Amino acid sequence: MFLFLQILIILLTTKLAGEISIRLGHPAVLGKLVSGILIGPAVLGWVAKSEMIMQISEIGVLLLMFLAGLETDLQALNKNRNSSIAVAVGGIILPLTLGSLAGLGIGMGQSHALFLGLLLSATSVSISAQTLKELGQLKTRESTTILGAAVLDDILVVIILAVMMSFLTTEQISLSLIIGKKFLFFAAIGLLGWKGVPWLLKQFAPLRVSEPVTSAALVICFFFSYMAETLGVAGIIGAFAAGIAISQTRFKQEVEHKIEPIAYAFFVPVFFVSIGLSVSLAGTSSQIGMIAGLTLVAIFTKLFGSGLGARLTGFNNRSALGIGAGMVSRGEVALILAAIGLEANLLKEEYFTPIVIVVILTTLVTPPMLKKVFGQN
Repeated sequence: MFLFLQILIILLTTKLAGEISIRLGHPAVLGKLVSGILIGPAVLGWVAKSEMIMQISEIGVLLLMFLAGLETDLQALNKNRNSSIAVAVGGIILPLTLGSLAGLGIGMGQSHALFLGLLLSATSVSISAQTLKELGQLKTRESTTILGAAVLDDILVVIILAVMMSFLTTEQISLSLIIGKKFLFFAAIGLLGWKGVPWLLKQFAPLRVSEPVTSAALVICFFFSYMAETLGVAGIIGAFAAGIAISQTRFKQEVEHKIEPIAYAFFVPVFFVSIGLSVSLAGTSSQIGMIAGLTLVAIFTKLFGSGLGARLTGFNNRSALGIGAGMVSRGEVALILAAIGLEANLLKEEYFTPIVIVVILTTLVTPPMLKKVFGQN
């Protein structure tokens, strides 16, 4: 029964907070993110972080990226591949370098500082995708470049993590196996997206049961996500790929029309709130300076690193700045990396909470920055 009460609070506060945010001239997603901090352990304590809430939130982020994939133009994604590569590489080199130096500056050992740099190199564009959707910019060249860069960013960061763990920990890791798994994943989704997805949707469409096409679309989404996680790629990349695959079929409009209410009425609000539930201010008063410094490093290294990659591949200053802003959010990807680092002794426990706060702050500043660049004034 307590879970039902928490869900009631989450749904009510996210909708109200989203409306207030819009009235104040900000994207609705910003209010929803802030509401998670307000009702979570950091302030009111009405909603606690639990296994069930986190599982629901994971479905929410998968559906969010699935819908982003549905609205992505595959031809535009391929056309902008060089820009996506430059944005991803620029958005890794600068955070990795300056993040490592910042780690050394606050007294971390060399291996821990390197891991901090890697953690700040991560990108999660689920919040960016939602903000761009609200701003009506999800089908632009800039948005397509951001989404493409995020896919490559995920691959590169995981490969660098594997290299780092093989040298800095006692755990034996096969780099060739990791790269092979990623190659297998993209080869598999390429084949399945081309042949398997259209076939499955056609087989489900005539079935005399309720919502056969919608059910088939969800099966594809969760299967691609499961396959991604199994082969060492973030589940959101699998969901995004599933959305792109279905967008190439005649069922695109039907699936989008049916999935959006399911996602935005229940699962996505829980995801937005779950980010804020990780915030705990207990014992951080002595670390405020470090948190502020690392947050600035995290924001500006992505803003300028990814922005430079965009500028060098033909975008004007405004678009390059917007692309850099879209890559700033570290979101759930960096939170997962932080947990891995803690377990592998690459991140000391004393730094874990400050890093989580830094990750959440990068996620909170992303919607206003995107609104500033792409919003209609």
